[in-house]
Amino acid sequence: MTPPVAIPIPPDLAARYGRSSAGRAWLASLPDLIDGRLDHWQLTPDLAPGTLPWNGHGGIVIPVLRADGSRAALKIAFPHDEAKVERLALKLWDGNGAVALLEADAGTCAMLLDRLEAGRSLYTAPMDHAVEVWGGLVPRLGIRPDDRPEWHQLEHIAARAEQWSDDLPADWEQLGRPFPRWLLEAALEVCQTRGAVGRRTATDVLVHTDLHFLNVLAGSSCPPAGHPSAAAGYAAIDPQPMIGEPEFAVAPLLWNRLFDLPAAQQAAGLRQRCADFSLAAGLDPDVARQWAVAREVDNALWYAGKAGHQGDLLRSLWVASTLAGRTLPGLPPARDLPEPGAAAS
Repeated sequence: MTPPVAIPIPPDLAARYGRSSAGRAWLASLPDLIDGRLDHWQLTPDLAPGTLPWNGHGGIVIPVLRADGSRAALKIAFPHDEAKVERLALKLWDGNGAVALLEADAGTCAMLLDRLEAGRSLYTAPMDHAVEVWGGLVPRLGIRPDDRPEWHQLEHIAARAEQWSDDLPADWEQLGRPFPRWLLEAALEVCQTRGAVGRRTATDVLVHTDLHFLNVLAGSSCPPAGHPSAAAGYAAIDPQPMIGEPEFAVAPLLWNRLFDLPAAQQAAGLRQRCADFSLAAGLDPDVARQWAVAREVDNALWYAGKAGHQGDLLRSLWVASTLAGRTLPGLPPARDLPEPGAAAS
């Protein structure tokens, strides 16, 4: 039996979940959850002295060694809707384009994953390399539904669009009409066309809906950028899976790394980025643009209703209106807007 090991909790994770009673209860239970999984799966923490585990927005990831000495990563997520379906998508992908799932425990939202290189994501990769890698991953991830039971627990993108058709106007009114009506109507038009015409078609696939630069990591044997086989050495993490049009996946690339847009042509640069990534993955750039408008309007309304997210709101409004063809006046330059998660109030 593996003796209990004191795993430090990253401060930003503790701060995020310390704001609610449910979050505080989860944080209090986390040491026992970690010890339980280490023991059950016969794992040894592989943390250097004085270092913290990795963490994202929704959970903690601890580098570990298995009983046979192989490297892996123990992930324990706060039990929210996205965490509950992550293991289902990873099981369906079976390591093809996404991180390999080695073990899973639904009751604790714990997973044992193949270990990737946390410090080598597409966030710091040259943009042309990011386009190549991302464009190669999306077709691999876009598997078609079959008779496996995991598919029945995944939400359909068209259903989300139908929900937005009701929720977005109501939220816009309730929040005091925080942006012009035309931008709301642009998002609703997407929901009505893509959500109805495109719903449950023969081209529906499994979609990683949060496939931004930080959620694509290099494997341990991945050669450096520029090597002929480098693109094949990456895998996706944190999928937030849904079923529907693969173009839905492009949007997160368009609200991250805005600092990379050309200084003199930021709006044109954003639209070109949408086209570049879409075409590299064999997707329709205009459909990707449409979905990004709807997704960013939804994001903007969420930020408008939360304190401390003014920078995030401005970013979402810049991206949504620019992709809709009419950048709203009075917004900061895109390169000055904060990255997601780094916005100040």
